[in-house]
Amino acid sequence: MTTLKAGDKAPNFSGTDQDGKTHKLADYAGKKLVVFFYPKASTPGCTAEACDLRDNFERFKANNYELLGVSADSQKAQAKFKDKYEFPFPLLADEDKAVINAFGVWGPKKFMGKEYDGIHRTTFVINEKGIIDEVIEKVKTKEHAAQILK
Repeated sequence: MTTLKAGDKAPNFSGTDQDGKTHKLADYAGKKLVVFFYPKASTPGCTAEACDLRDNFERFKANNYELLGVSADSQKAQAKFKDKYEFPFPLLADEDKAVINAFGVWGPKKFMGKEYDGIHRTTFVINEKGIIDEVIEKVKTKEHAAQILK
């Protein structure tokens, strides 16, 4: 699992969003960036988490934050998820798991007694200089904005 911690330099990622637009760490220089990894688009927990961030989006903007959601879903699935819930932030379709692996959030999980590999719901708060300020591993899906905007 993730070995990244507060104080580390954020991985110099590059990923493609639901519309085919590329996003890189360098694009967010001078802004705070929240990169939230979620297991699967349109599932209950992921929907609750992303909707909570959407509902607090103006607060994020007011505090100079940009948001970027990431999962291994296809561009089509991400576009459907974004359109259905009207998310004002991009969702990276990281099918090759380049960004997921760069942040170290792929690994063994347990669900209903089964073990499998998947994305661990984790959020990284990156400052204006590209340094990780916080790693949130115990994400509260319905109160995630409050965990970030303390």
